Amino acid sequence: MRRTVRRRPAGAEAPPDGDGAGVRDPRGAPPAPVRRARESIGTVLSPGLESILARPRPTPFLALDPQVVRERHAALAAAFGDARILYAVKACPEPAVLRVLADAGAGFDVASQNEIALCLAAGADPASLQHGNPVRGPGAAARAAADGVRRFVTDSAEDVDALAAEVPGARVQVRLSVDDAGSATPFHGKFGALPGEAVALLRRAARLGLEPAGVTFHAGSQQTRPATYAEAVAVALRTAGRAGLRRPELDLGGGWPVTYRADVPGPGEFAAAVRAAVAGAVAAGHVDGADLLLEPGRAIAGPAGVLRATVLRVSRRPGIDHRRWVYLDVGRYQGLAETEGEAIGYPLRVPGRSGPDGPCVLAGPTCDGDDVIYRRTPVALPGDLAAGDVVDLLHAGAYTSSYASVGFNGFGPLDVVVAGTA
Repeated sequence: MRRTVRRRPAGAEAPPDGDGAGVRDPRGAPPAPVRRARESIGTVLSPGLESILARPRPTPFLALDPQVVRERHAALAAAFGDARILYAVKACPEPAVLRVLADAGAGFDVASQNEIALCLAAGADPASLQHGNPVRGPGAAARAAADGVRRFVTDSAEDVDALAAEVPGARVQVRLSVDDAGSATPFHGKFGALPGEAVALLRRAARLGLEPAGVTFHAGSQQTRPATYAEAVAVALRTAGRAGLRRPELDLGGGWPVTYRADVPGPGEFAAAVRAAVAGAVAAGHVDGADLLLEPGRAIAGPAGVLRATVLRVSRRPGIDHRRWVYLDVGRYQGLAETEGEAIGYPLRVPGRSGPDGPCVLAGPTCDGDDVIYRRTPVALPGDLAAGDVVDLLHAGAYTSSYASVGFNGFGPLDVVVAGTA
C-alpha cells in the first residue's frame, strides 16, 4: 500500500497564502502560512453530494455523485473537440461512474482483467477499451483479447514480442518517456521509451505483424503546466514521424489536474497548448496531422467525491509540536495514499464549527508512524474542534476508494455511497 512520492516540484500546486499563524517546517525552514480550512477552494458541493452528507451514517465513507462525473466528461470533451476520451478506470472504478461514462460514449483505459470485466459489466463496448499497462504477465494480452480488447500500449521490445505472439495484428501505441516537470507525482523511469528506442519499437511492431497506431506519454499525475504537455506533444509527433507514421494516434495520457488548494489551468488552456503543438509539428513537416486521445481519471472523478471522516482525538503534544494533533478515522491506508509525501493537499471543511481557526497536524488512525496526513502542508481547523466532529475532504473522488487497503490494522475498506442510491 505504501507509495513513494517525490516532493512536489516547483510550480506544482504551491500552498496559497493564508491568514493564520505560521507553521514551522520541522527541518528548520521559515514558517509557512496556514490556510483556513473553510476558505478552501471548491466548497460548494453538488446537490447529490449534499444529499448524501445530510444523512448521518458511519464514517469514513466516500460520497460520489455520478452527475458530476457526467459534467466533467462533457467539459473535457468540449475543450478537446474530436479527441477520444479514455477514462482511466484506476482513478475510481465504481460501477456507477463507469455506467455514466459508457452511456456518454467514453472509452476506457484499463490495466488488468478485473478492470476489463468492470467496464464490460457497465455496458462498455470492448472496442472502446485500451490496455494501457505495458507491464503484462504471460497470457495477459491473450486474455484481454479474448474479451474483445484489441488496443494495447507497449514500451519495450520484450512486450512487443509478447503482443505479437499473443494478439497477432493488435493495434499498438508506443509509450514515450517525457519530461514531467509540474506534476505532483512524476512517472519518470518506470514506464516509457526514449525517442530513438520508440522509433525502433514502432518499426519492430510493424515487422512482427502488429499495427503501429501511434505514440503516447504520461506527463505526471496532477500536471499543472500546459507547456509540459505541449513539449511532450512535440517530442511525440517528431518520434512518430521518424517511424514513418504520417497521421499517428497521439494519446496524451493522463495527469490532467484538479483544483485542490490552488487554482489550476482549465481544460481549454491545456487543449489550446496541445493544438498549438500539433500545428507546430505539422508545419515542421514531422506529420500530416494527429488523431488525439486522452486518458483523464482524476480530472473526471476527483471533483465528484467527498471523503467524510470523524475526529477521533484532538491532542496537545508538549515539547514535540506547538500545534494540535488531530486524529481522523481515515488515513493513509483507508484511502489517502496520495497524501504520502503530502503530494495532494485536499481542501477541508468542518460542518457545524465556526470558531477561530488554529494550526494543526492531521493524522490517521493506525499504529503506523507514517500514517500522518499533513505535517508540512498548512492546515488550520477550528479551535473548538473536538472528538466526534466530522471533517470533509473535498475533491476526493479519485484515487481514494481504489487505493484503500482491505483492512490494515483492522480498519476496514472505505465505504462508497453513490448519490441517487443512498
